[in-house]
This record gives sequence, C-alpha cells and structure tokens, in this order.
Amino acid sequence: MAAGRGAVGLGAVWKVLGRRTEGVAPAVWARQMFTRSRIPKEVFQPRPGDHEKYGGDPEQPHKIHVVTRIKSVIGRPYWEKMIIHNLGLDKAHQPRLHKNIPSVNSKLKVVKHLIRIQPLKLPYGLPTEEEMSDTFLTSKGELIIRSRLKSVEQKEIKS
Repeated sequence: MAAGRGAVGLGAVWKVLGRRTEGVAPAVWARQMFTRSRIPKEVFQPRPGDHEKYGGDPEQPHKIHVVTRIKSVIGRPYWEKMIIHNLGLDKAHQPRLHKNIPSVNSKLKVVKHLIRIQPLKLPYGLPTEEEMSDTFLTSKGELIIRSRLKSVEQKEIKS
C-alpha cells in the first residue's frame, strides 16, 4: 500500500487537521485525547446533595474512611491509575484506612467510580494497646475486637 494521505502507517495514527493529515505516535495521541485539563472543573467541586445521597451527616462526619477498590484500572486514564497507586489501592478488595480530610477527599472524588468508601465503625469501642493485636477489619467497615480468654487464678479449697 502506498504511503499517501489515506494510508495508515505502523507507528502512527493519522489525524485530519483542517485540510492536511498529520501522523502522531499512539501514546501522544491518547494523551492528547485524555488529559486532565479536558475534564470540566465542576467534577472536582463539592456538591451540596452529596451528604443526603450517601447517608452522611455533615454536622458529625466520621473521622476515618475505609476505602476499597472494587473495579479495575485497566483502560483508565493515567491520572486515575496514579491516584489509585498513591492511595495504596493497587490490589482489588483490600481495604485501606484513610483520614477524612479535604486533601484525601479530593483524590477519592476523582476515582469514586472505581472504589467503595465506608465509614470506620467501632461496635466495641476503641481498642486498647493490648487489644490492638486481636483486632480485624470486616468487609462492612467494622473494626472487631476478638476477645481472648484470660487465665483465672485458682483458689485453694480448704476443708
């Protein structure tokens, strides 16, 4: 096939700019199409209806998020992959704890379609230092404290 205006070469994607055709490398072409600057600024701004939609209380927000990645990042833009990696969510269905602060929340909002965010629930209260090794996190976001049996001192029986 002749390398003319309509031919597609093996290392390039042909773009029509006005009347002329220009070859661009595939990685550069993809980056031009999916840049962060093309996303509208409204996506990153907080919306007032978010609290009612997700059942949160704006007066008493929870202090810690339990964040779990539930969807793959294959085929997602590079900035979403970078945010997922920075949050420590490289493995799917592995919960991670993050503070409920604006800097973390802005990152979570960008990738909210790939993750599940739950508040950390403490049904048995905060664990003590001794109980920390006996705690585990459930898939529902509850921090459970396993109670260990403690040895009881036996008393002498005098007859």
